[in-house]
Amino acid sequence: MPHYICTACTMQFAESEAPPPLCPICEDERQFVPARGQGWTTLEAIRGGHSNAWRQLGPGLLALQTVPALGIGQRALLVQSPAGNLLWDCIALLDPATEAIIQALGGLAGIAISHPHYYSTMVEWGRAFGVPVWLHAADRAHAARPDPCLRFWEGETHSLLPEVTLHRLGGHFAGGTIAHWSAGAGGRGALLSGDILQVMPDRRHLGFMRSYPCLIPLPPAEVRRMAAACEGLAFDAIYGAFHEREIVTGARAALARSAERYCAWVAGMVEP
Repeated sequence: MPHYICTACTMQFAESEAPPPLCPICEDERQFVPARGQGWTTLEAIRGGHSNAWRQLGPGLLALQTVPALGIGQRALLVQSPAGNLLWDCIALLDPATEAIIQALGGLAGIAISHPHYYSTMVEWGRAFGVPVWLHAADRAHAARPDPCLRFWEGETHSLLPEVTLHRLGGHFAGGTIAHWSAGAGGRGALLSGDILQVMPDRRHLGFMRSYPCLIPLPPAEVRRMAAACEGLAFDAIYGAFHEREIVTGARAALARSAERYCAWVAGMVEP
């Protein structure tokens, strides 16, 4: 039986004879059901009309993104480290070419995902490379395809590799996670943020939302807490979930500036 994939968010579900009656990720207030209605596909169908494009974002950091775009359109990041490679976030398309490229780069030591909107075909990836997929336990209920490769970590931090530590930041989801890569940005440190911290198009500011497509903001106290949780981390760059959404230097100041701007407007918005 097929593992159906939601065409709106690319969440893959447990095998079934017919598509699920609905996608709970899209029914949630943080996402949306398209006006044309819920649609379904399979990994086999996606492989027939899509491929993954690769970009090098910096030393030891590659981005892969599916073209034409699928679902939300996020990218995954491949962090290369002496202790093994980490796939950060997930995209739906896993094909033989992608597997071959990653294996040629040394394979994977693990996979970590920022939040449920990017769970996608994570079980396919975990099984293909024989590695654990790390998710925060606070978001366990959103995993639509159970599998032994899924590992649910608890608490505020979890060390994956000598150079990479996961931090629960919350905000967008209760288990919203960022990864701190100490060797990133030429040793100055980098955050891999998904859209828990959303890099804005100017690449000088960040955004904070409960729902981006439905424009539901976070309360100022939550944004202040998120920013404060990053103060103890050494970083100069932030790499977000989408193409050209990265702040390659000055990211620490950008985060502080953005949180201050956001809280000022939400807490005390004046007449336009």
